[in-house]
Amino acid sequence: MIKQLNYDKHDRATSLIREVVATYIRNEANTNPLITVTSVSVSPDYRKYTVFFTTIPDGREDDALIFLKRSASDIRSYVKKHTKLKIIPHLEFAVDYGERHRQHIDEIAADIDEQEGVTQEEVIERLLDAGSKKPDTEEKDN
Repeated sequence: MIKQLNYDKHDRATSLIREVVATYIRNEANTNPLITVTSVSVSPDYRKYTVFFTTIPDGREDDALIFLKRSASDIRSYVKKHTKLKIIPHLEFAVDYGERHRQHIDEIAADIDEQEGVTQEEVIERLLDAGSKKPDTEEKDN
């Protein structure tokens, strides 16, 4: 039961930080690039949060990262003002490359879907199967 409470606290804390940081970005950031908060991770002591984000258009992650790092103290003040957290966390920002890769796989699957007439789910299944297979090894002749 105690572990469940810790997970609930963890989930509530990350969800709260995600929402508050996303609101700050929506209100203060330029819309070019559009910055989307995709996830938040938190240290076990709740003193450090890493906010993961993506941008639209692609390739503008560096501009967004510069903005977020420059605004980190303002974002921290915003978090302090709009939450009732006992510990005001240190915020770090990182590009969510996992989300970018997922989007890229979806694009490849859609292209294959158009070319071969198979569903996107079948294409993704094929890609996952191909990635998990070991390369064939040639047998040596004695």
